[in-house]
Amino acid sequence: MEFLLSLLLFFLFNARLINAQGPPSPGYYPSSRVQSLGFNQGFRNLWGPQHQSLDQSTLTIWLDKNSGGSGFKSLKNYRSGYFGTYIKLQPGYTAGIITSFYLSNNQDYPGNHDEIDIEFLGTTPNKPYTLQTNVYIRGSGDGNIIGREMKFHLWFDPTKDYHNYAILWDPNEIIFFVDDVPIRRYPKKNDATFPERPMYVYGSIWDASSWATEEGRIKADYQYQPFVGKYSNNFKLAGCAAYESPSCRRAPSSSPSGGGGLSRQQIEAMLWVHRNYKVYDYCRDPKRDHTHTPEC
Repeated sequence: MEFLLSLLLFFLFNARLINAQGPPSPGYYPSSRVQSLGFNQGFRNLWGPQHQSLDQSTLTIWLDKNSGGSGFKSLKNYRSGYFGTYIKLQPGYTAGIITSFYLSNNQDYPGNHDEIDIEFLGTTPNKPYTLQTNVYIRGSGDGNIIGREMKFHLWFDPTKDYHNYAILWDPNEIIFFVDDVPIRRYPKKNDATFPERPMYVYGSIWDASSWATEEGRIKADYQYQPFVGKYSNNFKLAGCAAYESPSCRRAPSSSPSGGGGLSRQQIEAMLWVHRNYKVYDYCRDPKRDHTHTPEC
C-alpha cells in the first residue's frame, strides 16, 4: 500500500512538472517567417488618442472612468494573412475589461459583419485571465450574433512578460497561435460558416462589464483605474490586401509542409493545450442551439 501511494505521488508530481514546463514544442514557428514592423508602419489610432501613447518599444493604451478606452486599426484591409502582436496584460483587478487584437469589417458592413477575435477577459486578483477566441460570420451586435467561442487559460502568467498572439487566416482555415503553439484550428466547412470578406486588423481596450467576467457578474471597478494594455512596437502583418491579385500569397504556411493544416507535432501541442487549459467550447455547450452552428 505504501509503495502504491508513493507511486501515485510520483506520477502526480511529474504531471505537475510537465504542465509547468509548458506545451510540447510545435516544431514550427510561423512568427519567425514574418518580418516585424512598427506601429506607424501598419496602423493608426482609431479612437481615444489621448489614451494612447507610443514610444520606441511599446504602444500603451488605457481606459479610465473619463474615457471609453482606446483602439487602433490597420492602414489596409486584408482578405487573408498572418496577423500577430506581442501583448503584456495588467495584473490585479481587471474584471469587466477587454484587451483585444482582432480582425473585423464592422465599419464596412455595420450590423452584418465578420470577425475573428483574440480577447483577454479581465479578472480578479489570484484568478487567471481567460483568452477568448471567436469567429463569426455576418453577425451583429443586436443580439442575433452567432458566436463560436473557445476559451482558454494560459500556461504562463500573461502579466509578467510579453507573449506573441496571432491569427492565421487563409481561404481554407483559421488558426490561433500563442507563442507559435496552435491553440485552435477552425477549418472551412462551407461558405455560410467561414468569413471571406476583407477585414481590417484592430486592437483595443474597453469596458465590457455586461459580459466579460463570469458572464457579467463581476463588473469593472474604477478604483483600480487606469486599466492598461501594452503592445510591443513589434507587430507582424503578412497578408494580401483586398485590392491585390487573387494569386497573392504572403502569409507563412500554417505548418512545415507548406500545404496548410497542422503537422503531427503541432497537433500534439494543440491537444496538450486543450487537455490542460481549454475551459469552454461552444460546440460542447448543451445550452447552445447547434442548428445555428452546423460545423459542430
